[in-house]
Amino acid sequence: MTTLQSAFLGQVKACSNLGSPFMAQLMGLLAENWPTDTGLAQRFADWPGDVSAASASLPLRLASGLHALVLQRLDPDLAAAYPPNAVDDDVLLGAVHSALQRHDVFLCDWVKSAPQTNEVRRSAVLIAAAHWLTQRHNLPLRLSELGASAGLNLMFDHFSMDIGGGLWGPSDATVRLHPDWRGERPPNAALRVADRRGVDLNPLQTGSPSDELRLLSYLWPDQADRITRTRAALALAPATVDKADAVDWLGHRLATPWPGQLHLIYHTIAWQYFPYDKQAQGRNLIATAGAAAAQDAPLAWLGMEADDQTPGAGLTLRLWPGDLKLNLGRAGFHGEWVEWHI
Repeated sequence: MTTLQSAFLGQVKACSNLGSPFMAQLMGLLAENWPTDTGLAQRFADWPGDVSAASASLPLRLASGLHALVLQRLDPDLAAAYPPNAVDDDVLLGAVHSALQRHDVFLCDWVKSAPQTNEVRRSAVLIAAAHWLTQRHNLPLRLSELGASAGLNLMFDHFSMDIGGGLWGPSDATVRLHPDWRGERPPNAALRVADRRGVDLNPLQTGSPSDELRLLSYLWPDQADRITRTRAALALAPATVDKADAVDWLGHRLATPWPGQLHLIYHTIAWQYFPYDKQAQGRNLIATAGAAAAQDAPLAWLGMEADDQTPGAGLTLRLWPGDLKLNLGRAGFHGEWVEWHI
C-alpha cells in the first residue's frame, strides 16, 4: 500500500465518523482507483513528507479542488455526480476521473495551498466558555484567535446557540448553532466584546470571491447545512485577521496593556499544526503574561484540539491570576456535539 493510498483510506474513516457518506465514498474510490497519468498524480508522488491528514492532507486538498469545480459550475458532468444527487460508485468514479484529466492544471495549482476551514459550529465551545468567563469576572472581553482563517469564529458573540430550548446570544442572529449538548448548561451572561483580532499565516478575506470559494470548498458537499451556515457567517461584518506567525503576533498583542478587560486567547484545531518549537515558545509566552495578570485584567487561554483521547477534541482552559487549569470537556471536531464538564 502506498502512503497516498493509506492517506485516502484514513480519510474514509474520518469522513464516515463525521457524518459524510459522500466523502467516505469519494475517498474510498480514489484509494482503490488512483490514476497515475496526470500532472497531479506526479505532483502527489513527488510530495515531500507526510501526505496524511496529520500533515499535508493531500486527499482533502484534492477533494476541495473537485468541490471548487462544482461550486463554480466549471464541470457539469462532475456536478451531476455530486450531492444533492446520489450516484453509484461507477458513475462517481467516472466523473471524477474525467475531471482529473480535464482540470489537471487547475487542480495542480489548487493543491499548493494547505487546507483551510473555518468551521462555525466550533463557536459553540467559544460561546459557552465566554459566558462562563463573563459570569466569573464580569469584564469585557479582548479576543485573540490563533489560526483564525477568515475570522468567522471571532464573531461568535453575534451567533446564537440553542441548547434544549435555551438561547445563548442574540435572538435575531442569522447564524444559529444547535449542538448536541451533554452535561451542565453554561451560564447565560451578557457578553461584551471590547476588542477582537486574529492571526493566520494565510488569512482568507471575507468579500473576496476566491477566498470565499476556498473556504466553502473545504466544506463537504453532502453537508449542506454547513455551507448555509458558513455563507451566513460570511455575510456578517468581517473581523480583522492579520497575516503573521501566530506566536510572534501574540507576543506583540500581549505587550499591549488591557486594563479592565479579560484577554481571551483561543484556538480551535490549529495549535496542533504549529511547529513544536513555536508551541513551546507560545506556552512560555502565555504563561509569562499570565504570571503578570491582575484581577482587573485576567488572562484566559482556551484550546479545542485533538489529543490522545477519543472521541473528538479536548477542551482546556488556563486562567490567570492563579494559573487555574480546567478540563472543560470534549467536543466533536466540527462542533456538532459538546460534552461540557463545568
